[in-house]
Amino acid sequence: MTERQTRGRFFVAFLALAFLPLLGGCGFHPLYASGDGGGTGAIFRAIYVEPIADRSGYELRNSLIDLFDAGGRTQKAYRLAITLQEDQKGVALQTDATITRYNYNVRAHYVLTDTKGAVVTRGQESTLSSYNVVASPYATLIAQQDAQKQAVNDLAQRIRLDLGVFFSRQKAQ
Repeated sequence: MTERQTRGRFFVAFLALAFLPLLGGCGFHPLYASGDGGGTGAIFRAIYVEPIADRSGYELRNSLIDLFDAGGRTQKAYRLAITLQEDQKGVALQTDATITRYNYNVRAHYVLTDTKGAVVTRGQESTLSSYNVVASPYATLIAQQDAQKQAVNDLAQRIRLDLGVFFSRQKAQ
């Protein structure tokens, strides 16, 4: 690396560090944490995720509990109810009409209520995952389960983001 490149990188790093304190002045703040320790992280821990039917529901509930860090004994101020709709469609066909690829679509409708049963917010999210059908039935089954797990984990992230933005906006008001 030449001396000029080294100076250029140093200058860019210096500028980045110099402008970093200005981010607070423009209203930027982390979504999942705050300086006072309250943040949305504390709110997430106060959400009870109700059981969801089927295997995908079980996976989604566990993912949300992990993301919310809600497995502890924190007093629960909210209840999150979720219904799932799943479907899969063959999207790649061979000339003999054999399906070689499936799209797995999952839609979640969620309702967040407080301890009195009043609806705090509601929403829906959807995600799509795909898997291939191969000669081995076992490999196809594993690919299908992996696609379901990826879709459910993506849904959990999306729901967490939705709720994080909602609570962040509520806190700002």
